[in-house]
Amino acid sequence: MAKRQSVTTKRDRGKRRRSGPRSKKKARPLALSKLPERRSSARDRSFHALNNMRHGASISQAARDNGVTTRTIKKYVGSALLQDRPGGRIRPTKSDRYVRYLQIPGPHGTIEIKAHGSKEATAVARYKAAVNRFLRGDLKALAPWRGKKIAGVELVTDARTLKDQAKKDELPYSLYRSLSGGAA
Repeated sequence: MAKRQSVTTKRDRGKRRRSGPRSKKKARPLALSKLPERRSSARDRSFHALNNMRHGASISQAARDNGVTTRTIKKYVGSALLQDRPGGRIRPTKSDRYVRYLQIPGPHGTIEIKAHGSKEATAVARYKAAVNRFLRGDLKALAPWRGKKIAGVELVTDARTLKDQAKKDELPYSLYRSLSGGAA
């Protein structure tokens, strides 16, 4: 059998061919907790853009609406995007496994949890919406959340605890002061 020889082009002349593994070490990504503020903000905006895409927006529209570029979205949430063919529409997956740090009410104030994936993040958002409805006066809003856990943390459903935290403005989302009446 004849050996295949590589064709040398003008660009290849003068370059040495390496045999064996590359000598450069691969750069390790930064831990999420050590990301600079600017990169952390870009990552958060990319997640918001991904959420917009899951609700029908194109990648370019989601990028514009959230103040990021399509390149930034692909950088931070690229594995949650699908493209059937080159040049085709880029669409999001139904869920992802990215880590998000979210805040929820705890027994003694706000706690930060590590939510693994979009399904846990959605559950946190639904729980927060239930707390919001409860504080506006819907006394049955927290019933489905009794005894439930998200990311290994039991959710606070005690009425007195939530009311006290709302009055002290200790909840992770301070829109309750503007609410009139209700349970608080």
